[in-house]
Amino acid sequence: MTHHHPMTMTARCPEDLLAMVPVTLGFVPEESVVMLTFGGRAFQARVDLPASRDEVSEVVASLLEPACLHRVRQVVFVLYTGDEALAGHLWRGLRDRCRREGIDVVEALRADGGRWFPLAHGSHLLREVGVPYDVSAHPFQVDAVLHGRVTHRSRRDLAETLRPDPDRVAAVAAALREPVGDRTGRWDRTHPPEVSVMLEEGRWVQETVRAHVATGSRPSDADAARLLHAVVLLRLRDAAWELIERPRAAAHVELWSDLVRRCPRELVAGPGTLLGWAAWQAGHGALAWCALDRVLEVEPDYTLAAHLALVLEHAVPPEAWEVDFDWAEGLRPVGRSA
Repeated sequence: MTHHHPMTMTARCPEDLLAMVPVTLGFVPEESVVMLTFGGRAFQARVDLPASRDEVSEVVASLLEPACLHRVRQVVFVLYTGDEALAGHLWRGLRDRCRREGIDVVEALRADGGRWFPLAHGSHLLREVGVPYDVSAHPFQVDAVLHGRVTHRSRRDLAETLRPDPDRVAAVAAALREPVGDRTGRWDRTHPPEVSVMLEEGRWVQETVRAHVATGSRPSDADAARLLHAVVLLRLRDAAWELIERPRAAAHVELWSDLVRRCPRELVAGPGTLLGWAAWQAGHGALAWCALDRVLEVEPDYTLAAHLALVLEHAVPPEAWEVDFDWAEGLRPVGRSA
C-alpha cells in the first residue's frame, strides 16, 4: 500500500490515470490490479492478479478490506493484463463488493500496455476495440522527473535496485573479518555483549546514522561492517530504528538502501527491515515491500518485518506511527541518560 506523496496530480481522463499510477507506485505494473482511493484515508494499493478464478475472492478482500477499514468513499481500479476473461471476472468481484460496502467506483479500466478498455463505463464497441495509449511523455511523467522521482519499467526493476553488489559485499565481508577491538568484540543474538559495551555501541550506531543522514554521505567499508554487525542485535537495530522519522525518512532510505546492497546475505534481516520501515515512512510502499522480500527470503520469522508487512497490508498511514520508545530502556543506570 502506498500513501499519496506531496507531488500533486489530478486525473481528468483515462490517460491521466494510466500516467498517474506508475509515478505513484514507482514502477509500471504488470499482471496487477491497482486501486486508487478517495475520501477517508487516501492511499494506493497494488496486488498481483489472481492466478485463477478460484483466487479472485482473496484478491478482492485484500483490496477492499483496507478500504472499508479506512472508510474510503470512492475508488478507481486499473487492471493491467491482456487476459480479458480473468479481468472481467475480477472486475465483477470488485464491483459487487464495492456495491455491498457502499463504495462508489468512479472508474475502472483494463490496460494491456498498448490499449485501455473501459470496464465500468463506455459503449460495447469501445469495450471490444479499446483505445491506444502512450503515457511515456505525459506531463505527470515529466513532472516526476523534475521532482527527482524515478519510475522503473517494472516491479522487478525496482527490486533490482536493492540487488547485492558483489564487489562491495566482498569488501564489507572482508572488513567484518578484521579485528574490531576489545570494546566491541563479536557477538550474536544468543551471546550479546556486556551492558556497557551495548550502550557504547548503541551510541556509536546513532551518531553514525545521524551523521550520514544529515550529510548524505555513505559509510566506509569498515563502518558499514560495524553497522551491519551491530544491527544483528535487536537492541542495536532499535537504536537505528528509533531515528527513523518522517521528516528525514527519505535520507534514511538512501542510507539503508546502500547498506542493503553491501550486506552479506546472512546479515540482511536488520538493515532490510530498517530500509522497509524508512520506505514506508517516506511513502514508498512498493520499495518497502521489495525490502521485506529480501528479509523474508533469509529470515521468514523476523518479527519486525512481520509487523511491517501487516502495516502495509492494512494501509496504515505513515503518520499513524510516532517514535515512543527508548532503545536503551533498562540498560542505563537509574537517573542517567545517553
